[in-house]
Amino acid sequence: MERCFSVSRDDSAPCSPPPPHPRVLPPAFPPSSPPSALTAAPQEGRPCFAGAMVDVSKWPLFSLLSTEELATVRQACVFGNSANEAIYITHGNEVFAFGLNSSGCLGTGDSLSTIVPKKLDFLRGKKVASLSYGSGPHVLLATEDGQLFAWGHNSYSQLGNGTTNQGLSPLPVAINPLNKKVKEVACGSHHSVALTLDGEVFAWGYNNCGQIGSGSTANQPGPRKVTGCLQGKTAVSVTCGQTSSMALVDNGEVYGWGYNGNGQLGIGNNGNQLTPCRLAALQGMCMQQVVSGYSHCLALTDEGLLYAWGANTYGQLGTGNKNNHLSPVLIMVEKERIVEVAACHSTHTSAAKTQSGQVYMWGQCRGQSIVMPHLTHFTTTDDVFACFATPPVMWRLMSMERDDFMTVAEALRKEFDSPETSDLKFSVDGKCIHVHKAVLKIRCEHFRSMFRSQWTEDQQDVIEIGQFSYPVYRSFLRFLYTDTVDLPPEDAIGLLDLATSYCENRLKRLCQQIIKRGINVENAFTLLSAAIQYDAEDLEVFCFRFCVNHLTQVTQTGAFWQVDGAMLKEFISKASRCGAFKN
Repeated sequence: MERCFSVSRDDSAPCSPPPPHPRVLPPAFPPSSPPSALTAAPQEGRPCFAGAMVDVSKWPLFSLLSTEELATVRQACVFGNSANEAIYITHGNEVFAFGLNSSGCLGTGDSLSTIVPKKLDFLRGKKVASLSYGSGPHVLLATEDGQLFAWGHNSYSQLGNGTTNQGLSPLPVAINPLNKKVKEVACGSHHSVALTLDGEVFAWGYNNCGQIGSGSTANQPGPRKVTGCLQGKTAVSVTCGQTSSMALVDNGEVYGWGYNGNGQLGIGNNGNQLTPCRLAALQGMCMQQVVSGYSHCLALTDEGLLYAWGANTYGQLGTGNKNNHLSPVLIMVEKERIVEVAACHSTHTSAAKTQSGQVYMWGQCRGQSIVMPHLTHFTTTDDVFACFATPPVMWRLMSMERDDFMTVAEALRKEFDSPETSDLKFSVDGKCIHVHKAVLKIRCEHFRSMFRSQWTEDQQDVIEIGQFSYPVYRSFLRFLYTDTVDLPPEDAIGLLDLATSYCENRLKRLCQQIIKRGINVENAFTLLSAAIQYDAEDLEVFCFRFCVNHLTQVTQTGAFWQVDGAMLKEFISKASRCGAFKN
């Protein structure tokens, strides 16, 4: 309210041309925007990084929702080639989607775009554990009870239903044998990966670079278990790059397969791998978290050390240059312990959070190539992607789970005028307003002086106020608790008087804004008089200009002729000098 970047190309080149499809035209491969994998599922024996408390309104799409609708959001995902699609889950486990709806990726049953959220009735009551999307986009969703659903783009059978028909609505996907339960999903450009509860990895869809891990480059129409070096291993997390896949196993080892043209598999060469290969360079270290960007990877050890490898055209490895790295390289060694890393498959942006809460970003940040980790003023890595990634998608499934927690601001707002917790009352026009001395002393110099000196009010439980009206004084006290003012322009005049008396300059400016927004022919001269009386020069100029611009109408109001003669003469003289009375 108050005015108060020369290296090899980053893109993943195709290994073979995509197969023709008569109904759906996928983007030229590689797609202009890659996928993003997001998950809220905890990893057994390892910390879960997906429960951040963030303000979803930082993503432009969510500005379409009202305050009441935003309050119902428990989980959210913004995705798409231009961050033009969003899915969110309410506290009542209802799923809504809105946005552009490319390839039917909203799951609404049609291909129509919508700025009004539509409910996905098929998913009603299902608690979402993990969500990911590709570049078609296609969407995978795993529920807390292990069910898997898919919809959207399907030219390469990435929905896992054995067909290439576009999926306009969520349909179940079976992980056979025995319809295994799924706890985490990840999407590549046009391939899909699922992690089961027992630590097995399944993959399906487009396979031109071996990203399915089947030992061939034949597309896979349904979920197929990834074996090879992963056989007998228990995976705890999966992530996908454009046309590559990564798995983290329970002993901290990392395995990768698929496209490797930029070294994104971290195995020391740039040859594609049709089956999983262990990252030997990380031998002896226990990885805690692995994330994939467009064509680079970040991995965090259990000791808080950060490694990066792959493409570096935009500085996304944070090494201080733009040279690709075929093997993991240690970065941010001079920083304190890293506790979280972030990368998104739709972007070339990287982020990290330290033990003390500092957030760094590097890579492609709103068109700039940041080659070294840059300290930001953000409190979460998610803010980096909301404000600096292109497109501004979410790098993980965001959770707004509050567990009855209230911020300081929310708690103060709730306790204003609460007789249960107050230790002081103001009596105005015979009505009481309940407040807290400590809050008043912290927020206002006037009260700070009152309660730490010998003022008689310091000894009173009830303080009588006769100079100001009840609506004005209550609005002032509420401002001290909430930083907001909600008064009509006429009452804002009285609050402007109070703000002037108490030397509350910010409140004074807020009152002036309210008055400016509410000025009309009938109250213009009254507001001008108040501005002069309370020495609000900016407001005085604004009101004077309004009166001159509407001179005929203003001079016919009662307020104009009720002012004292001296002010009337001054106004006429000043208006004359401005040429208001010239023919």
